[in-house]
Amino acid sequence: MFDENGEKYLDCINNVAHVGHCHPHVTKAATKQMELLNTNSRFLHDNLVQYAQRLTATLPEKLSVCYFVNSGSEANDLALRLARQYRGHQDVITLDHAYHGHVTSLIDISPYKFNQLEKDSKKEFVHVAPSPDIYRGKYREDHPDPASAYAEEVKKIIEQAQKNGRKIAAFIAESMQSCGGQVIPPVGYFQKVAQYVHAAGGVFITDEVQVGFGRVGKHFWAFQLQGEDFVPDIVTMGKPIGNGHPMSCVVTTKEIAEAFGASGLEYFNTFGGNPVSCAIGLAVLEIIEKEDLQGNATRVGNYLLELLTEQKQKHPLVGDIRGVGLFVGVDLVKDRQKRTPATAEALHLIYKLIFNCADGPHRNVLKFKPPMCFTMEDAKHVVDKIDVLLTGIYVNEGNSQMQSVNESIGHINGAACRQENGFYSDKHSVPSKRIQT
Repeated sequence: MFDENGEKYLDCINNVAHVGHCHPHVTKAATKQMELLNTNSRFLHDNLVQYAQRLTATLPEKLSVCYFVNSGSEANDLALRLARQYRGHQDVITLDHAYHGHVTSLIDISPYKFNQLEKDSKKEFVHVAPSPDIYRGKYREDHPDPASAYAEEVKKIIEQAQKNGRKIAAFIAESMQSCGGQVIPPVGYFQKVAQYVHAAGGVFITDEVQVGFGRVGKHFWAFQLQGEDFVPDIVTMGKPIGNGHPMSCVVTTKEIAEAFGASGLEYFNTFGGNPVSCAIGLAVLEIIEKEDLQGNATRVGNYLLELLTEQKQKHPLVGDIRGVGLFVGVDLVKDRQKRTPATAEALHLIYKLIFNCADGPHRNVLKFKPPMCFTMEDAKHVVDKIDVLLTGIYVNEGNSQMQSVNESIGHINGAACRQENGFYSDKHSVPSKRIQT
C-alpha cells in the first residue's frame, strides 16, 4: 500500500483486500457494471445466476442454495434464522473466544465480545464449548485424541441442555478461529461434533468469513481441512468475497432453504446480490483462479512458517508457530514450559509493526492474514523486522527495555484486532503514536 506521500507499507493482516488492494480487474468489473446497470435484487439479473453457479461449484454438492447479503455479520445473523426456522429450536452452541459479528444476535453468541460485558452477560439460550486449541486448551498436542476429547465436551453440553428442557438449533464455529488466537481445530473434530449436534436436532454452521476463498491454500474452504467426510449444513462468507466491496453470502441445503421459505415470512434483501456486487464477486473468483492464489498461499505460507520457525529456535519468546496457507499465528510466551502469555511483548511488537495485530484470549498471538498476493519477499521482510524487534526485548521486568515495552502498550486501548496497521518503509523511524486505518 502507498500513502498520499508515496510511502510504502506492507499489509500483513488485511483479509478484506483478498486479492490485493484495488486490483485492476476488480475495479474494472465494478466500473463496467455500474456504467451499464445497477438495481436492487428484486429484479433478476444474469450476474446473480452466474455468480451463484460459480460460487456453489466450489462447494460440496448438497450446499446449493445462496442468499446474498451485505456483510459477514448479516450472513451469520441470517444463518441463525435459517437454523432456528428449520428445526424450530432456539439454543446455540458456540466456541469460547469466538467472534461472529457485531449485531445484537451475534454479540450474544460471541464470547470474544460478551465476556467484555457484565458478569451475567451470557444469554440462557447460549452454550459455550471449549475452543479446540491444542496448544493452550484443555486437551493439548500430547493428548492421544484431542479431536474426540473436545467433541465430547460438546456432547456433554448438549446432554446438560436437554436435561434442562432446552433444544439445540445450531452449533456454530469459525472453521479456524482468528480472533480466538489463530486456532486450527484438530482433524476429525467437526465430524464428531456434527454427529452429536445432528442427533440433538441441530444444524452445523461453519463461519468462513475470515478464512475462506482459498486462504488455506490446499483447499478453497477452510472447513475442508477436516476431510471430505465433513460437510456443514450452512456456510457463511464475507470479507474476501468482494475484495472490500460490501458483499457476503449464506449457502445452505435445499431442505433448509425450503423450510425457511415455508415460514410465510418472505425474505428480501435490497442490495444483496445486486448486479455490481455479483460482477465484483465473479472478478474475485476469476483472479483467484487465473493468478493461482491458492498455490501462492501454499508456497508463501510454507515459506513464512519456515522463517518463523527459525525465529522460534532463536528467540525464547516464541512459544508456538501454527498455521496453514496464509493464515499463521505466532504465540509469544515468557516461559515455554508454562506457556505464560507474553502479552506486553506482543503488544509492543504490534505497536512497532503497523499493519499487524495481536489477538487471542491473552492478546499475545501475532496474526498473519495478508492479501493473497503476499510474496516470498514480503514474508522475508516482515520476519526480518520481527527478528530485530524480538532481539531488543528482554523479559526481565526491571530493565529499561521492558519499561519501554510497558509504556508502549499504554497507547493501545485493547480494542479488537480490526484496528489494522502496517509497516513504515525503512527510512522512517517508528512514529510516536499509533496510526489507525
